[in-house]
Amino acid sequence: MAKITGVTFKDGGKVYYFAPGKEKYKEGMGVIVETARGVEYATVVIPFAEVEEDKIVSPLKPIVRIATAKDREIHRKNLEKKDGALKTVAEKIKKFKLDMKLIDCEFTFDGAKAIFYYSAPQRVDFRELVKELSQVFRMRIELRQVGIRDEIKMIGGLAPCGRECCCSCCMPDFKKVSIKMAKNQGLSLNPGKISGLCGRLMCCLSYENEYYADAYKKMPKIGSEVETPEGKGSVVNVNMLKMEVRVRIDDKEKDIFTYHDYPLSEIRFKNNRKQEKEEEEISDDLREILD
Repeated sequence: MAKITGVTFKDGGKVYYFAPGKEKYKEGMGVIVETARGVEYATVVIPFAEVEEDKIVSPLKPIVRIATAKDREIHRKNLEKKDGALKTVAEKIKKFKLDMKLIDCEFTFDGAKAIFYYSAPQRVDFRELVKELSQVFRMRIELRQVGIRDEIKMIGGLAPCGRECCCSCCMPDFKKVSIKMAKNQGLSLNPGKISGLCGRLMCCLSYENEYYADAYKKMPKIGSEVETPEGKGSVVNVNMLKMEVRVRIDDKEKDIFTYHDYPLSEIRFKNNRKQEKEEEEISDDLREILD
């Protein structure tokens, strides 16, 4: 097991592992670390932990020191420069009539470089822009294009559920999300109902997918025929949290029908989920061949 201290460079950002020094760290404490970009200011989120060797990239770089009052002041000033820098760059983008959307910026701890993040529908020739920005800020300038999901992660916002977007508050890394996850949970496949602010499938679909995938295999298909204590009927709905099945039972003699909720253990049906899975795998293979 490797001993680590976890830090982040942004609120809600990815956690990076460093080798703890001799000092004791507290959650929320500022520290100075060395990265590929140089010396950086970071915040401790995991004071101390032990993780398996295969989950780290050896050798771990050590934490340089606990941030001093001077370090915190430098970091604060770098954050304060952000709004003014974004306004200036936005004006320059408008001046050069570039088809790009400015999203965010950050200054390296030593003040030697400014990084500006943007999104664009296609490649942008910003060479003249960089030259002018270098003269304005008197430092190295880097423009970095990001995708739509990264854009939402940076600017944040309220998701369809009414809470802050997971990617910008509590999810350091993007997870793979597929339409099959929505299908497993019995959700409407209407893109407007299962898409986030970025227009992609909502990240939260993956949170409980393991449970729903297992429950989905055990449940009968909606519309299929099942045997119940009251006789044969057709499935109209399934509740995968309660593991219950709602069945419509027709009484042809009285020309009426009734609905009953049964625990999964009280009904009998032919489980054809395996065949359905095989058909989906064949469809995926065909899709790959066609692509």
